[in-house]
Order: sequence, then structure tokens, then C-alpha cells
Amino acid sequence: MDFKEGVILYVNKPLGWTSFKVVGRVRGKISKACGIRRIKVGHAGTLDPLATGVMVLCTGKATKQIESFQYQTKEYVATLKLGATTPSFDMEHEEDATYPTAHITHELVDEVIPRFTGEIWQVPPVYSAVKVDGIRAYDYARRGKEVALKPKLLVIDEIEVLDFAPPLLKLRVVCSKGTYIRALARDIGQALHSGAYLTALERTRVGDMRVEDCWQIDNLLEHIDRTATRTLAPPAGNQSEI
Repeated sequence: MDFKEGVILYVNKPLGWTSFKVVGRVRGKISKACGIRRIKVGHAGTLDPLATGVMVLCTGKATKQIESFQYQTKEYVATLKLGATTPSFDMEHEEDATYPTAHITHELVDEVIPRFTGEIWQVPPVYSAVKVDGIRAYDYARRGKEVALKPKLLVIDEIEVLDFAPPLLKLRVVCSKGTYIRALARDIGQALHSGAYLTALERTRVGDMRVEDCWQIDNLLEHIDRTATRTLAPPAGNQSEI
């Protein structure tokens, strides 16, 4: 496999890893195993450290395709905890407020969730990489400075309730580029006249590629070692494109 000419790899990002760490480990392994001093490796669509699932990695000349992958439809399975909020809208921070949940019934959930399909305006989380005057929003947040983020228009194709066992609500979300599932959790909590934040998030699909067909990171790194001088063919059930 010619990593300089361009390879596309689909990886199941592990829990706790940053997207940057995944890219760094794959780049380092290719460089060492193949004797390539400098190799471009990029990814299409950042996943938060506390999220898992499909990451698209592009090497060499294939990095020119990154933008096209970013515009592909994405599917997530998200677990929300109702009745509380955190500053980051996920478990990166401790709960900062609690709210009543006794009024949240299956009927109310079924009434509220469909409101979030189609075109919606969404304000990004303050703990996000959105730039304000050239500075990342999370840098302002970590310094304790307030910053006004502008709402963005995005498209949510589908939302399906997979399970509702108060205070947990599990959803399947199919959406467009730029959707913050953490912000969606915040907005759903508000629409339910309560609060909500993410306790788990998995990106289950990007385009037609599903998480069950992706490389596990350890298997991929080992396979690069074993087949550095041969065509890198994925094991059964895993997929990689040239």
C-alpha cells in the first residue's frame, strides 16, 4: 500500500483518546514501519475524547478528500442524562445544576423529539473548537471568560428514541456536518423543561461505513507492522480503501 499516494482508513476511535492522538499513532506507525520520514495523515470530523466510533483517516494525497468526507451524513447513538447539566454538556465536567424530571413522560419525549428534525439553528457549546476573533471558544471557557457564539443552521435527518429509562434517554441521530450532539442534548433538555447532558456517544456511521466494519486501533497498528512492504488488506469484517 502506498501511503504517500493516498490511503483511506476507517478506525473505531477508542474511548478517552483524542482524534489528534489517533492520527498521531497511525502517522508514527506508518513512518516507522515503512521508513517514510514525513507522511501526511489527517482525519475527517473530530470526535471528542469521551466519544467513540467511526473516524475517517486519509494519508498522503488522499488528504485532499477530507472535505468530501466531512460532508457525508453521520449517524450517532447518544445517551443523555436528564435532570442535570454540565458546563461542557458531557461528562468532561461535573454537574453544575439539577432540574426536575418527574414531569418527563414517554408521551412528552415522543412529543418533543420530532421538533429537532429538519433544519434547525444550533448554538455550539462553549467548550468547542469554534473560533471567535481567532481564538478557540474552549480557550475562552477554560479561562472563565464568557463569549457569545452565533447559532448555525444545520440539518438533522432523523432522531429515533431507542430507550427511555429515566433519567436516561438513548437516541439515534442522523445528521449533517457541523452538528454538536452535546448541544443537541442541551437543547432537548431545555425543550423538556429540564436539563440534559451526554453520558455516552458513539458515531456509528459515516456515509456508508459502519462502526462494525472499522479497524480497531491496535489491530490496525499491528497490521501496518506486519504488512509494511505488502498491500494492506483489512481482516474480515474491517474495511480500508485506496
